[in-house]
Amino acid sequence: MPRFSIIVAPHGDGAPPGRAGSRPGAGRLSQALDSVLAQSFADFELIVVCDGPDAPAADVAAACAERDVRVRPVHSPQAGPGAARNAGIRAAAGAYLLFLDGDDALAPGALTALAARLEETGDVDVLYAEHERVPWWEGEPAEPARPLPADLPEHAYSPAGHPRPAGVRLPARSAAYRRDFVTGHGLAFPDGHFTDLGWGGLVSVAAERVAVLRQVVVRHRLHRRGNRLDLPGEHQCDLLDQAERVLVRAAGAGLSAERSAALFEEVFAAVLDAAAHPRRVPARRRRAFFRRARRLYRCHRPAGFRVPGGVRGLRHRLLAAGAYTVFRVLGRAARPAGAGAGARAAGPAGRPSRGRTGRPAGRAGRALARVRALGTRLAYWWQRHLPLDPNLVVYCAYWGRGYACNPAALHAKARELAPHLRAVFLVEPGLEHTLPDGVDHAVIGTRRCWKVLARATYLVNNANFADAVVKRPGSVHLQTQHGTPLKTMGCDQSTYPVVAAQTGSFTRLLARVDRWDYNLSSNRHSTEMWERAFPGAYEPLEYGYPRNDVYLTAGAADVARVRRALGVPEGATAVLYAPTHRDHHSGFETALDLEAFCEAAGDDVVVLLRAHYFYDRGARHASGRIIDVTAHRSAEDVCLAADALVTDYSSIMFDYANLDRPIVILADDWEVYRETRGVCFDLMRTPPGPVARTPRELARIFRDGSWAGARSAALRTAFRERFCQFDDGRAAERVVRRVFLGEPPEALPPVIPLAARVPAPAAAPLVRS
Repeated sequence: MPRFSIIVAPHGDGAPPGRAGSRPGAGRLSQALDSVLAQSFADFELIVVCDGPDAPAADVAAACAERDVRVRPVHSPQAGPGAARNAGIRAAAGAYLLFLDGDDALAPGALTALAARLEETGDVDVLYAEHERVPWWEGEPAEPARPLPADLPEHAYSPAGHPRPAGVRLPARSAAYRRDFVTGHGLAFPDGHFTDLGWGGLVSVAAERVAVLRQVVVRHRLHRRGNRLDLPGEHQCDLLDQAERVLVRAAGAGLSAERSAALFEEVFAAVLDAAAHPRRVPARRRRAFFRRARRLYRCHRPAGFRVPGGVRGLRHRLLAAGAYTVFRVLGRAARPAGAGAGARAAGPAGRPSRGRTGRPAGRAGRALARVRALGTRLAYWWQRHLPLDPNLVVYCAYWGRGYACNPAALHAKARELAPHLRAVFLVEPGLEHTLPDGVDHAVIGTRRCWKVLARATYLVNNANFADAVVKRPGSVHLQTQHGTPLKTMGCDQSTYPVVAAQTGSFTRLLARVDRWDYNLSSNRHSTEMWERAFPGAYEPLEYGYPRNDVYLTAGAADVARVRRALGVPEGATAVLYAPTHRDHHSGFETALDLEAFCEAAGDDVVVLLRAHYFYDRGARHASGRIIDVTAHRSAEDVCLAADALVTDYSSIMFDYANLDRPIVILADDWEVYRETRGVCFDLMRTPPGPVARTPRELARIFRDGSWAGARSAALRTAFRERFCQFDDGRAAERVVRRVFLGEPPEALPPVIPLAARVPAPAAAPLVRS
């Protein structure tokens, strides 16, 4: 029998109560499980309770179970966190139970400390410990949570001798519970919300031997939007259900007058906090909430109960007297300014974003521009008060650079599956000619642009719409992203000064994130990184990137056509060289001499040069065996044409891996890039192929053939398993059917296993992984 059974139930972590379809917690779950598996104390079992075998959490749990036999996934129907924990209790075999949410992590050495304390105290029913709250913004320090009462003894004790309960208002994560005690008393987490209060109260009533450990054992990572239970809503009424459940159990347990009074005071501290909050209980339910609380108070108040002093004691008296109006006035007066439900920290203010500069216009020109801008704003305001167009979709890619990336792929698939939808692509002035024939468009900044933004039901972008765009009720914002992250993104950039200065205001960034309803992901790694970098209430869609569908649907004729269009000579080995942008460089720079590389790599090698899209307006001189494809509008076409990829840290490596063709990393400044930009994982430890640290090493890798050898294929196999999870050729179909057509997740095409996928063939036969 293991010493500990650690039950992790990620159901609904951080989600607003009742948010349909939301499956939060999966992004952070792997971090929670890793914190357990990294413990030096090894005598435990790890039980992960998932909604079902198809839930995102189930994939994370299954992956952990494959590498550690102590991990046991348990499937429980979607019935809330209480039912999930109860399923974990039924499956547990350990002497002591610990409960974690998907947002929790065991502190290093936590199990060792708990085991040592239990050796000191002997078997106790409950061992209470401390936990801390870790802000979602990583630049802020962790803060201690509610401390254990200072007057509790350091030795194991009986609650009969120390009537003040230690754990009524502590979350379940803050204790280890003896399993025989839990099952012997038939203890279970109650249904509904505020299950920690119900559980903590029932445990306090039943416990006969208790001890405390004054050490942090659990770190709870907060959400930007705060505790979901603190949000306004009907679920606040569940608090009274939990309070009544505890008080009824206490009344039948024959507790001493001192224990009953202490328990009553702790339970009603939570009730009074909710009743006094100006917004937590919905306005139409506040009076009914107060009246029911009063009935509970008068029914269960122990004989001889002494009201506490101060404001809390005054609340007790007003509740007992039924003085609702005075109680509400006192509640508003007692709360500090800005403490309402809508007040929350948005993180550091950040720096203002850099605007474009231009030549100063004359006074008349400036006045005319102001008049036009005012007219546009008024027109946008007016259009926002008209009904949404249920069939209008607005697309934008790369801040209006044209018809590209995931938005373009979704537009094409929507034409096929949802022809009733009317689409408008947003483009920058001067780029209208880049759109395919038949694609309607609006130029960014024009009145038509703002009109369609105001009226569209669906807004699709791989970056972000302007800050002035207002999220209308009923509209659906889909963030498709435009790559798998290796470098830090979003809020994770805050600790890297060079990139943080260019990111601009993080407050504005988070306001843009708050508009998202869905956020697209091509692999579980991205899901986890997006959740950290862009914390919000959106639903992650692990459907794959629509732009990558072509890598699984194109054939040999398509590859040949693209190569001819790009000017790749017949029989040549086309090497795509795609370096990323460097924030500490002022323009496009590369340490690789491409002509020298071609000479050293082999007579049949030609290079397709594709600079970062930040530099797609500048001309680089192609010559000889170098073909500049930076300005080519389709990165997917360029990848199809290439027999191999050479890159440094560009996210194109993740997309190109879907083709199962050789990838070589040129990491000549990895240490500098890692320190100035920040990275999500160590690419040098898990590369998609051979790594060259100098141009000479790169040339040798191609000259001796190791770029396409067996070791290269083996590295690519591991890389593809991690980063090509959901790109199976049907991503666009899944997104269109779910977002535009409203089909439920279970009706969508399942992801095709990696081994069953057939990528587009290369021009020349290569070693497949």
